[in-house]
Amino acid sequence: MKHIDLHKLADEARFNGFHRGVLLWCALIIIFDGYDLAVAGIALPSIMKEMGVSPTNAGFMVSSALFGMMFGAIFLGTIADKIGRRRAIAICIALFSVFTAAAGLTSDPVTFSVMRFLAGLGIGGVMPNVVAQMTEYSPRKIRSTMVTLMFSGYAVGGMLAAVVGKGLIESHGWQSVFLAAALPVLLIPVILKSMPESMPYLIKTGQKAQLQHIAAQLSPGYQPQPGDSFDLPQQDRDTSAPIGKLFQDGRGFSTLMFWVAFFMCLFMVYALSSWLTKLMAGAGYTLGSALTFVLVLNFGGMVGAIGGGWLADRFHIKYVLVGMYLLAALSISLLGYPVPTSVLFVLVGLAGASTIGTQIVTYAYVGQYYPMAVRSTGIGWASGVGRSGAILAPIVIGSLVAMALPLERNFMAIALPAVIAAVAVFCIRHSRAAQAHRAHGAVVPGVVPAAAAK
Repeated sequence: MKHIDLHKLADEARFNGFHRGVLLWCALIIIFDGYDLAVAGIALPSIMKEMGVSPTNAGFMVSSALFGMMFGAIFLGTIADKIGRRRAIAICIALFSVFTAAAGLTSDPVTFSVMRFLAGLGIGGVMPNVVAQMTEYSPRKIRSTMVTLMFSGYAVGGMLAAVVGKGLIESHGWQSVFLAAALPVLLIPVILKSMPESMPYLIKTGQKAQLQHIAAQLSPGYQPQPGDSFDLPQQDRDTSAPIGKLFQDGRGFSTLMFWVAFFMCLFMVYALSSWLTKLMAGAGYTLGSALTFVLVLNFGGMVGAIGGGWLADRFHIKYVLVGMYLLAALSISLLGYPVPTSVLFVLVGLAGASTIGTQIVTYAYVGQYYPMAVRSTGIGWASGVGRSGAILAPIVIGSLVAMALPLERNFMAIALPAVIAAVAVFCIRHSRAAQAHRAHGAVVPGVVPAAAAK
């Protein structure tokens, strides 16, 4: 009979085919999620023209999905700790696939907004779950890299939306890019069969055979025995009052700072995702050129996510993020000034790296900060509260566009939140939370990587 600490087993595992499979599935889900989110911004100029809506009303239409994302992140992130992560992910995929496609069948702003709200429930709900899944099963030494590599699928989805939109909107109308979003629903049965369940849920429900199977995949040298017992540290298996636990053991102030950082970063991400095409078109670029800027923005986001994750595994993730937020403030501010086109593409790429990429690294940070048992809840609430920034962004920037302000004013408004986010992340505290973790016999994962501790 052996007593197996699953947390330690996952932390110390060597990267293998099991990890590769979890990474591929989570990344694929995020690609679909990123496509469904970006598609509205890609099609926005065409939708505004066909439905005859003003910039302000268009901002409300885009925000309807973001409003849904706020509720989805909070409730579908929290419920995953109760019903299991696989089921929660499957529910989210069904929501964002079916209702994004349904939005393509609408012909008026109100119905479009309702469909996008319902799709937003799934778009927002799937993010905390896949981040928690990837964090839970990643080896500790490469955890930030794994999470950010997975989440770079979000930028791939945005690029896919831009490429598909560039080819389909002019020939088949904006509806076509929405209808294409229905395809992921076909993968739900495969995901339910192939993706591992969360370890705390398996322990809570007594699924010993599944635990033995996962342990053997995490550590190929492990040989299951009938008398084996599986456990997690107390803070990783205690699921009572999960929301309240976000404010216990010295985590309260830092939880609030995470929420501020999420609010500010998501404001920037969705301001750029929703209005970059329109702002560039208004500055004299053709629709094709404006969509190319969206491609560059999302490519920069992918590079920023992977690069930021690599840096976070080698240096203190907190200070990596502060630097990334300050880069966002600088690069976005410069977008509003006349520069050569080649320089403008570089600035857009840097803006993507330091907004989309930074948000992904921030997800990795918050995922590592909280104990396993409340990880989905912690990520879900940070993401959900942050969605209020995402909701406001299209409306605020839409109002600025309607006021016909100079281009640099619009980009300054998008850049200012980066400074506030940098201050919030700088203020996050680890000492008390780390003491509480050590008291339970665990190490705060990802807070002080080995390279930074030397």
